[in-house]
Amino acid sequence: MAYEEHARVPGIQTRCLKRGATLSLAVEDDGCLWTIYGEGGGCTLEVTGEASGVWIPLHGSLQVHSSGLNQPVHAGEVLVTEHDNHARAVGHASGRWLVLLGGKRVWKWLLMLASASETQLLPEMHEADRELRRAAIAVVRATQPLELAGAVHAVTDKIATLQAPMYMAIARCPGRTWAKQRWVFLRLQRVRNYIAACCNRNLDNKALALMAHFSPCYFLRTFKAVYLETPHAYLLDQRLKRAKRMLHTSGLAITEVALASGFENRSVFSRTFRQRFGITAQETRRRVTGLAMAE
Repeated sequence: MAYEEHARVPGIQTRCLKRGATLSLAVEDDGCLWTIYGEGGGCTLEVTGEASGVWIPLHGSLQVHSSGLNQPVHAGEVLVTEHDNHARAVGHASGRWLVLLGGKRVWKWLLMLASASETQLLPEMHEADRELRRAAIAVVRATQPLELAGAVHAVTDKIATLQAPMYMAIARCPGRTWAKQRWVFLRLQRVRNYIAACCNRNLDNKALALMAHFSPCYFLRTFKAVYLETPHAYLLDQRLKRAKRMLHTSGLAITEVALASGFENRSVFSRTFRQRFGITAQETRRRVTGLAMAE
């Protein structure tokens, strides 16, 4: 699709935040897309209005509070948030990040250009591959309107691709209409995102079902039917994912990593880690340390 068509997106506003700066932004459903670039520790973005967003750390991490969750988003990840009345993001140390924000109208337009099945963003943490990060950097570096519009389209096209498997999950939800299935999916998805963000806590199915306003039996049955795994299996996966990242990025002892990731003790963690990855946590840490020394 030609960049001239991209330029028909009704209005792209850009802002830049430096270390320690704060921006308060009121997003309206007026067809305008906001692109905000931040760099340096302490730069803060406060968002009000019915805004959906795409949060992309380019280096380091970004702390995002949205939809009742306060979670870090690391380089190599992209967080998609649904419309929320209030969102807040704080940059870490040497971090650099890009956020795309807009109301339902502009996201509908952009997703239609990307030939997506859905016309609104679905809340999820995705992996951000090199192509997506390059597209995000192109948004930051763009100096001309058509160049900016083309880069924004490249980002939203990648987001639409990442979100495509979620449409199949919606189709597995109970309901006679797509709207009903989507309603059920969003309830489950908010619980699933809570599990991912709070995997270090003690979570039980009864409390999770209550969050979705479902009975425990219905919640368990529907969750497994939609995501093809149980809540416990997903919780374990998120704990292992967090632990593996901490082994690579923190200096915490193995026992501290185990507890910070939600495992009962080091023994349970070590056994589970080896079963999943085919290598011990200790060996993983030694390899990371060896690579760091080699550099």
